Amino acid sequence: MRRLFRLLTTAAAVALFPAVAVADGSGGDSSPAYTFLDISSSSRIFGLGGVNVSAVDAGVAAVDQNPAFLGPEYDKVLSVGYMRYMSSSDFASAVFGNGVGERSAWGVALKYFGYGSMERTDIDGVASGTFSPLDISLGATYSRDITERLRGGATLRWVYSSYDSYTAMAVGVDLGINYYDPDRDLSLSAVVTNLGGQVKRFNERYDRLPVDVRLGWTQSFPGLPVRFSVTAWNLTKWSLPYYEHGDGTADARPELKDSFGSNLMRHLVLAADLVPDSRFHIGIGYNYKTRTDMATYSRNLLSGFSIGGGLNIGGFGVDAAFAMPHRSAATLMLNFSAEIGRFL
Repeated sequence: MRRLFRLLTTAAAVALFPAVAVADGSGGDSSPAYTFLDISSSSRIFGLGGVNVSAVDAGVAAVDQNPAFLGPEYDKVLSVGYMRYMSSSDFASAVFGNGVGERSAWGVALKYFGYGSMERTDIDGVASGTFSPLDISLGATYSRDITERLRGGATLRWVYSSYDSYTAMAVGVDLGINYYDPDRDLSLSAVVTNLGGQVKRFNERYDRLPVDVRLGWTQSFPGLPVRFSVTAWNLTKWSLPYYEHGDGTADARPELKDSFGSNLMRHLVLAADLVPDSRFHIGIGYNYKTRTDMATYSRNLLSGFSIGGGLNIGGFGVDAAFAMPHRSAATLMLNFSAEIGRFL
């Protein structure tokens, strides 16, 4: 397993070179792609705003948020998930974790994102059948306890995309570290996601992975069975402007929003998780970037908010989360997990 850890860290260094090449302009067009990788496989994370790198007890499905979440406590644990996303899109996942001794663990994860059937047209708009675009990622994770309170992990991920007759492949690496103090129920994390790049392009244009740096804080306080979380993401770029489109009337003009407060909030995801005991939880999250990305006149009051809950009894768990980023786009995610090691 130590050899595997060295392999993953070496792969991280190799994968970093395409990202650096793009950043300095030598890699061609640096427009981001593969943003489906930012969608978590975990209903619990989805209910906490969609991004959380410090919720250490979120389950094995949350390893895609921080590879340091994986540990020997997830020994032979399987999680499968499904989400009906916006329009006719479907998202499915499967994650398996396995402990190695008292300080290490490995895991594998599969993600599938299908966008439904789309009509194929030529440059003149003439229809010529349909096609079904999809994205798939396959990841391998290894983690190890560095000290009693500090854990590090790495994920190596292969990504495949198929859009009609065009296909592409990419390789990426996530690196994460977590500090957890059980006496204060305090968790602090730092994660670098999606280091890497394409190994096969759709065409001559180079599409980079959505490289990001994320920091997280999660903590409960004496007498309160609630864990509060603040996650900072999109930290590779401060300015995240957006347009407010007004009330939808003919006279309304888009207004650019790029103030200090707006940019600050678009970098933060806020969440609270009620955990009265290890068998039950309910959480709520607020993602201001999601709300402002849906900044049309048809946005509803729930945009940016998400809620989730779950039960874990006898080695089996079920989690569900709901969000409505747009008035016509309700989204439901489900997870089912089992500690299969109990029955082997």
